[in-house]
Amino acid sequence: MAVRIGISGWRYAPWRGVFYPAGLPQHLELSYAARRLSSIEINGSFYSLQRPGSFAAWHDATPDDFVFSVKGPRFITHMLRLKEPETPLANFLASGVLNLKRKLGPILWQFPENLRYDRERFATFLALLPRDTAGALALARRRNRELMRGRSRLAIDENRPLRHAVEIRSETFLNNDFLALLRRHGVALVIAETAGRWPMPQDITADFVYLRLHGDVELYRSGYSDAALNRWAERIEAWHHGGEPPDATKIDASSATRRARDVYCYFDNTDAKLRAPFDAEQLLAKLRDRAARPPRKARAGSSDRTHEADLNEADFRD
Repeated sequence: MAVRIGISGWRYAPWRGVFYPAGLPQHLELSYAARRLSSIEINGSFYSLQRPGSFAAWHDATPDDFVFSVKGPRFITHMLRLKEPETPLANFLASGVLNLKRKLGPILWQFPENLRYDRERFATFLALLPRDTAGALALARRRNRELMRGRSRLAIDENRPLRHAVEIRSETFLNNDFLALLRRHGVALVIAETAGRWPMPQDITADFVYLRLHGDVELYRSGYSDAALNRWAERIEAWHHGGEPPDATKIDASSATRRARDVYCYFDNTDAKLRAPFDAEQLLAKLRDRAARPPRKARAGSSDRTHEADLNEADFRD
């Protein structure tokens, strides 16, 4: 199980000469960011279908143990609003996503604030999501052949599990029926901090945790203080080791299954996202500091295993 800390996107002009060294060629920015962080969320795929060659290039530009998450198209989530999603989903999977090979991490599906929970619609969509790359390839073959002519990649190097995560923004999702649906399909409920604008339930519904930090004081604008990063480091440590933070706000008050979990955390804060890479690096450093400490001993008679062991250095991927 691994903890991966990263950023949402990497190509931002204000980062040049600040996060990226002055004069660094634009085509080397991904390689540079991937050496300093352990994961990146591809968000260009949210706005339009990318091309197979782009995914292949991104794969080749990053270290062997690097992982991308990929944001699903807004055409499916925001425009179609999950109505008749099969062909658009097939187009997305045929667009080259599978060229990331073993570097393909979770696929993120973000829903707009005005999309309310509709059980039948969401049950149909979640059942359609492929659980492995072989299933994704089979679905990709049902693409719109005319639309995808010359921009499809229908091959996998081997069959691997696929993970999915959903980010909600409507309070209509705050019910146990929705949680049960996610757990049935092994889909993670994204823990998204949005300065209080949208709900931030912290229920665990899969064997991994997916965090998006958009700002704790001002949405998309505020950077994270040292104290705030310490709080997130403590929470990540708890989730990673199969526990739960004591301050977790949940839809379902019952405890989650106690087992180790992968954790993916992406910073998406400030208008130009200028603070994002530095906040990510600071959080990663804090987690590594915690990993270097001697393991804690369980309190006598305590049944809470959340902090019985700290993170280990091997839990991190550079």
